[in-house]
Amino acid sequence: QLQLVESGGGLVQAGGSLRLSCVASGTMYRINVMAWYRQAPGSQRELVATITDTRSTNYADSVKDRFTISRDSAKKAVYLQMNSLKPEDSAVYCCKADSRPSAYSPNIRTTWGQGTQVTVSS
Repeated sequence: QLQLVESGGGLVQAGGSLRLSCVASGTMYRINVMAWYRQAPGSQRELVATITDTRSTNYADSVKDRFTISRDSAKKAVYLQMNSLKPEDSAVYCCKADSRPSAYSPNIRTTWGQGTQVTVSS
């Protein structure tokens, strides 16, 4: 089983910054892709950013040039540096990990964290 725990959310004024962290624990062979999603009240869950095990990244258009995703494989962690925050960035941010439980199986397991609230005031 793999568990993900996010931290770093909070209340910030527009234009401010926050850094979210997500740390994985439990057993796995390899974590392939890690990602951040967000969901605001009344809205669908939205992909914010992804990062592969080779550090290839992808961002939603709405956060490009403001957010940076990174990971530390040794710490089994993924981070989201959020700068120039806007009120429309307010949401619950969740991390997701696609991992291989075993070196002997190609199966991919998807794990979600519980989320951390980000609120940006105008």
